[in-house]
Amino acid sequence: MKRSDINTIMASAAEMIGQYGFVLPPFANWTPEQFRANASVATRVISGRCGWDITDYGQGRYDEMGLFLFTLRNGLLSDLQRGGGMCYAEKLLISRQDQLSPMHTHALKAEDIINRGGATLVVELFGSDDQGHFAEDRGGNVYCDGIARRYGPGEKLKLAPGESVTLMPGDWHAFWGEGGDVLIGEVSTVNDDETDNIFREPIGRFAEIEEDVAPTHLLVSDYTKLLG
Repeated sequence: MKRSDINTIMASAAEMIGQYGFVLPPFANWTPEQFRANASVATRVISGRCGWDITDYGQGRYDEMGLFLFTLRNGLLSDLQRGGGMCYAEKLLISRQDQLSPMHTHALKAEDIINRGGATLVVELFGSDDQGHFAEDRGGNVYCDGIARRYGPGEKLKLAPGESVTLMPGDWHAFWGEGGDVLIGEVSTVNDDETDNIFREPIGRFAEIEEDVAPTHLLVSDYTKLLG
């Protein structure tokens, strides 16, 4: 992805988030220079990979297959492993109309996917086989706003604004906006985007960046490279 396109996506995403009454934390507005200057006091932000995240899954087709994310907070894997402390994470996502977030699951993370506003959020679901692999012929069980629901293989849940689904490890899922763009909330256990995204197809989690202009704000994938 071109950095100029990423800058444009950030600006339009911030506008949409504001339209629905959400305000991003102050570090969202930091320039790269401000991030470097505050790196010593922002270690939790950096180590938790909180902040801007825009991906085309390495496929170069963002409008067709892509996702905007902003990680608001993220706990510690060590806390999750010992069963106490900050074991949770929270994100805002934007799924554009017909923009696919491809089929995947997580080994550790349980998550609530919430339609925070906009059009309909479609979530396509499959179950796992006994080894946790994608199973084309299996369904599973989820909770929709706390109500138990059985899903069949390939079933498409349609979530209106305010509705949600709780997904557990082994629930394979893909999603997209139907009829327009959707602002999505994600509340989950500790999030590890480096190792805990298991895709059905052999694709990457992060975009490769073409640096045609300077970044307006850093992506979480910039932190190691640009902040050390």
